[in-house]
Amino acid sequence: MAHTENLVTVFGYGPTGAATVEALRARGTPVRLVQRKRPASLPAGVEFTACDVLKPEDVKRAMSGASQVVVAIGFEYLTPVWRAAWPKAMTALIAAAEAANTRVVFIDNMYMYGPQDVALHEDLPLADYGRKPAVRSAVTRMWQQAAREGRVRWAALRAPDFYGPGVRNSHMGDSGLAPVAQGKAAQVLMTPDMPHAFAYVPDIARAVVTLLDAPDDAFNQTWHVPCAKAKSPREMLQIGADAAGVKLKMMVMPSPMLRLLGLFAPMMRELIEMRFTWNRPYHVDATKFARRFWSDATPLEVGIPAAVRSYRAEPASSPITSGGHAPAAAS
Repeated sequence: MAHTENLVTVFGYGPTGAATVEALRARGTPVRLVQRKRPASLPAGVEFTACDVLKPEDVKRAMSGASQVVVAIGFEYLTPVWRAAWPKAMTALIAAAEAANTRVVFIDNMYMYGPQDVALHEDLPLADYGRKPAVRSAVTRMWQQAAREGRVRWAALRAPDFYGPGVRNSHMGDSGLAPVAQGKAAQVLMTPDMPHAFAYVPDIARAVVTLLDAPDDAFNQTWHVPCAKAKSPREMLQIGADAAGVKLKMMVMPSPMLRLLGLFAPMMRELIEMRFTWNRPYHVDATKFARRFWSDATPLEVGIPAAVRSYRAEPASSPITSGGHAPAAAS
């Protein structure tokens, strides 16, 4: 199939999708955004195609003519939804990429590693742990098999929890840095004094563009986004409080309380199995990416104040910046 010169199709306009669109647009790369509904704030010059990622024909049409594809999607943070939607979406994406003969950069999370006591690196085996991590392992095996069979050229770009200007649905978003920016108490679900790596959303977009510019030998494998040196949530929130010129206030939720709330709140219940990501040091090893490309991740002392400024300018949540604890947004 003929490709439109340099056209990149981006699935999803959450934080990472929006940042990727902006990075591509800034350098003059033609961009086609696809998701269910057109964003109200889509920049001028960006093509839009309505697409339901669960419908194979929609996905094929959205990829048609694209020289490359970026997948920045996610689904409602509920296990039944993930079990039904992720395999269906992955099947459609793989089939469309094969039909269009286009390269795919898939923005991924790190759930599939399961509980680890070492810095997360790309050679760790896939874990069949829990519910949502097991789903992510299953769909990872799907693209890996398609890659081994020579059906797709696919690069998985994995990042931990993310943060950045306008990012809302994140541990460091509406419950963390956003209230701190307004002089209010952060609500901390994570262990407050445990180091935890966070990826800066503009760095994720930069890494996506890096892979789009890379030759084919960078595909059919996994890469980790470079992150700043991990600090604890308390340290990160303190940087935010200092930037806002306020005294840090935190409300820390004990683990037993999370289980109690899980009896009544489905979202809290879904978070319980993910405690392994914050009840131990959580470090990301991006040595592989650094050796091949770059390693100068944005310092927290730069990224956090930028996020705080965005929350002070826009206290209310914006629909274009709703995402998930995974680095993705609803398609």
